[in-house]
Amino acid sequence: MERYSMSTLTKWKESDTRKPLVLFGAKQVGKTWILEEFGKSFPDGFVRINFNQQPELHQVFQTTKDVKRIIQDLSVAVGRTITKNTLVIFDEIQECEEAVSSLEYFCEDAPEYYVVSAVSILGLMLAKGFPSGKVDYLRMGPMSFEEFLEANGDQKLVEYLKSIDTVSRIPSKYSGPLTEKLKMYFVVGGMPEAVKAWTEERDIREVDRIQSEILDAYEYEYAKHADAIDMPKIRMIWNSLPSQLARVNKKFQYSVVNKSARAREYGNALNWLVNAGLVKKVPRISNPGTPLTANENVESFKIYMEDVGLLRRHSRLSSSTFSEENRLFEEFDGALAENFVLESLLNIPDAGLYYWSETPYDVDFIIQIGNNVFPVEVKTGKTVRAASIKNYANEYEEQTKLCIRLSMRNLSFDGKVLNVPLYLADELERIVALALKQITGENTSVQTR
Repeated sequence: MERYSMSTLTKWKESDTRKPLVLFGAKQVGKTWILEEFGKSFPDGFVRINFNQQPELHQVFQTTKDVKRIIQDLSVAVGRTITKNTLVIFDEIQECEEAVSSLEYFCEDAPEYYVVSAVSILGLMLAKGFPSGKVDYLRMGPMSFEEFLEANGDQKLVEYLKSIDTVSRIPSKYSGPLTEKLKMYFVVGGMPEAVKAWTEERDIREVDRIQSEILDAYEYEYAKHADAIDMPKIRMIWNSLPSQLARVNKKFQYSVVNKSARAREYGNALNWLVNAGLVKKVPRISNPGTPLTANENVESFKIYMEDVGLLRRHSRLSSSTFSEENRLFEEFDGALAENFVLESLLNIPDAGLYYWSETPYDVDFIIQIGNNVFPVEVKTGKTVRAASIKNYANEYEEQTKLCIRLSMRNLSFDGKVLNVPLYLADELERIVALALKQITGENTSVQTR
């Protein structure tokens, strides 16, 4: 499978200021797989140490802080020589506190070795801390829609999406297939094992089974690691997610979890889910002044799931809705579409992610790209109403260069509202740059994933 994180790993490998790398993300997003694939590019391959499956190797790090001794002992343990041209993978590194500490020694005493660690977000939370300033970090999420297309054999569609260089109508020969593929992505999501089951076997029942197993594994994680007093509350919040997102106003409500629930009683349980990476928290801002963090309202927020396919399965929404026109986009008042857009926005470097509301108006997301702040609305059909985003633009006219609306409408820009088809969400940063160029006549450079 094509994973765009591979290019970032390659840049890390070639960097003169490289530090030991910590690759983190939710469980089962493909961290170990991509590191092993990456390791195949090294002259002497890779060595993977799994601290969960090989607890006997903990003693290698417990008996010495000398990097050369560690490398020597690991070479003996795995039965092959580890060289400066070997990728050393420390998997589940949070299970060995001394191995976490050793990353500092590799950084300071042996930077010539290529050392990477794979850890879940929960593992990051459970670890006692990685050495500050001595490691590089890389977040890895589920497969994006474009990565899904690549795995599905639709490289030409991806090439077209990446070739768009003007804000103009998408021809029907592309928009039709892309809409159908996006529906399927809403069903399958981006967890690699589920994507593999669909793209190789076309077995939707297997996709459902895999997604259910992943959801069960997530529940096992909080049952295993959370404090006993919080565990029932965590389960109740987790089970309330579909109901939270099915509401028109998607602001998180403790009363949806339990009629008598209050923040002071359930706050720790929610924070556990957020810190473990099982849900994403989007805070409200009172106004779009920069930096956005200065205007954050910590008491008002929305929560989403890591993956749109897992949300679909967690909501017990049948995959049969795939064949029913645009129903899949509209289910739960557009919850799947909004969750999908969130995933794409998370991949924009340093974007910041918030939402804005002022009764009775609500803008789904507020993002910051560079020094510009943009309101983002998510609509699920071709007929759209824009009262909230118009109100926002009127109230903050000076700060708002353009408004963004993701919907099933075709790509267009009227000088103020940029309408982006949902299937173009992964290219949003670049499309915004094209629209800004149209406004200013200047060339706005953006990062390309």
